[in-house]
Amino acid sequence: MTVRFQTLRELWHYRELLGFLAWRDVKVRYKQAALGASWAIIQPLFSMIIFTFLFARLASLQNQTVIPYALFSFSGLVAWTYFATTLSQAGNSLVSNSNLVTKVYFPRVLLPAAAALSGMLDILVGLAFLVVLMIYYGVYPGIGILLAPLFLLMLMLLAIGVSMLLAAMNVRYRDVKYTIPFMLQLGIFVTPIIFPLSFLPERYQTWLSLNPMAGIVEGLRMSLFAPYSLDLRLLAISGAVTLTIFVVGWIYFSKTERMFADLI
Repeated sequence: MTVRFQTLRELWHYRELLGFLAWRDVKVRYKQAALGASWAIIQPLFSMIIFTFLFARLASLQNQTVIPYALFSFSGLVAWTYFATTLSQAGNSLVSNSNLVTKVYFPRVLLPAAAALSGMLDILVGLAFLVVLMIYYGVYPGIGILLAPLFLLMLMLLAIGVSMLLAAMNVRYRDVKYTIPFMLQLGIFVTPIIFPLSFLPERYQTWLSLNPMAGIVEGLRMSLFAPYSLDLRLLAISGAVTLTIFVVGWIYFSKTERMFADLI
């Protein structure tokens, strides 16, 4: 326990470095990009258009979304795009920063954490555009909007937890970076982004609730759209799984951190 508290104090001591690394990631991502942060809107927007064209015509699917399907899919895609982008960058963050890891001492966890922190700019830009869509469709938030920061925090904790696992594993097993895109391609189909949970039989809904992104995405929708409701059991399971993944990722990263310089 003493070691953990020392680690937290150390992270607080290096908080300015975390901010610098996060800002560096933002600049690298959009360096010489003509559209800049607009890509945070373009990616989920085009996916939303495709999904709306392909799936919104299914009457049973449209009726079960409660809100317009465009809002349903875009809100899920904003969260998923952040999660996928963070894992893609953070999973290789230690190897791609090998010069820093081998020559300078700092808490190595700052590298995957910086990737997760820098991605919050994208999700905020995406949510700003979502507000425009909500005004267009005449859908407004209720008192649940106060819970939106909670679900964003859960999303960041999940992204950091998975990123710590993948980044640490990628130092030892370099083929991990090749499995990340494959995992993300499958992940979008087991997360209620294209379809609502109610579209599935109840026995499959239970299994899907073990995916922490399911509760986070549904929670964001509940907080943003007044007509939307959330299964509290789903939220509880997602919260528990998110916390478990974060703790497991932290422990695994801490135990393997001392070997990074030698393996890289």
